[in-house]
Amino acid sequence: MSVAEKSWKFADILASKEISARFEQVRRWFFLRESTYDMTNRCNIRCEGCYYYHGDKQFAPENGDPAAWQALMAAEKARGVTFVVLAGAEPALVPELCRECYGVIPLGAIATNGLKKIAKDIDYRLHISVWGNDITSRTLRGAADMLKRQIENYQNDARAVFVYTFTPANIAEAARVAETLTRHGLKMTFNMFSAPVGYTGPLRHNAASLAATAAMMRQLLRRFPETVLFSHYNIAAHTNAQGLHELFTCSYPRRNPSTAVGLGRSFRQYRADLNWDRAAACCVPDTDCTDCRHYAAGSAVVTARMYRHAENPQLFSAWLDYVDTYLAVWVKGYEKSANLLDSLVKPPTAG
Repeated sequence: MSVAEKSWKFADILASKEISARFEQVRRWFFLRESTYDMTNRCNIRCEGCYYYHGDKQFAPENGDPAAWQALMAAEKARGVTFVVLAGAEPALVPELCRECYGVIPLGAIATNGLKKIAKDIDYRLHISVWGNDITSRTLRGAADMLKRQIENYQNDARAVFVYTFTPANIAEAARVAETLTRHGLKMTFNMFSAPVGYTGPLRHNAASLAATAAMMRQLLRRFPETVLFSHYNIAAHTNAQGLHELFTCSYPRRNPSTAVGLGRSFRQYRADLNWDRAAACCVPDTDCTDCRHYAAGSAVVTARMYRHAENPQLFSAWLDYVDTYLAVWVKGYEKSANLLDSLVKPPTAG
């Protein structure tokens, strides 16, 4: 009988010292409760297929009052939120508001294009978006020498993680970008372009691009283990023909009517006017749910499915690798461990 065919009790899975130690390592962070916040509706670039400039949230008027943001963060902390994700169009344009958030809830991350340096006293994890080499960035994002400028801003900055978003057009470029980031001692993780609702442009993935992306991710994970924060199970989950919702059932309020537990109860996505809409609340609003393979979505959706992965030691090890990756990417100061698995494992509901 194979490992997958045997009926396993959770206690038997944890009998492995390696699995048990990794579980104890990640479970210390189970207190994290996130919500996300659009800090501004302004941006210093315009990207093809931008998530922010779809739907209604882009039209929310900005609330630029630091006292209002401080009050919101105090209310969020009282509500049980322990981790904030500052996004919107470009949070670096409103550093005074980011600073107010950090002063109240010091665990969090900022999603930024990296062209404007964020002061070091705002000590959140920084996710710096990369969509390819500088030629591609000029074409898709309208910014010259983008990677060069991002590296200049965040060289030797422990907050920074460069998030490479794979599209059908930039798969081959990822190797050179990884080489460059490795040379500068910077960290890198991967994202999948997930089409906004109604988007029919060239960045939407297809079966061939998903397979090619998976192959490139495996190559980079093998070649640059000190640079790339990822696991084989991240690859399996995010390059699957099925999107995250179909595979795991999305836990965000937009697709989850329950208000009893988990993200359905705690998660909110605030717009720049400090209001939120439960019907639209997810980590990347206005993404086409059927096409969602976004790294931020998976960080909550996959990690929330612990017991679904407790079928056998191999699948649970894959889940632990995923959670370990999530923590290393999102929590400043958390160091990623070596992956427990070096092969792909199918998600439990795939196929």
